[in-house]
Amino acid sequence: MNLRKMQTGQSGIIASVKIGGSLGLRMREMGLVPGTEITVTGRAPLYDPVKLRIHGQTLTLRNSEADYIEVDIKAETDSAEGKC
Repeated sequence: MNLRKMQTGQSGIIASVKIGGSLGLRMREMGLVPGTEITVTGRAPLYDPVKLRIHGQTLTLRNSEADYIEVDIKAETDSAEGKC
């Protein structure tokens, strides 16, 4: 799923980052690399930017940047495991 389409509270693992050049480098430097777990923690009133939790830090991305990131969404049962 494209990162832009994720809902607040959804978590997943970055599958790919489909951008090169200086923007791709900046994203990699921020830790947005395949295999990294992310959680969408909020959105601005007009849904841009998107607020993420990554490596224990908060990060915001414009939707135009989020469009380059594909995420494998965690199943709802994964996040509810161990809860009664």
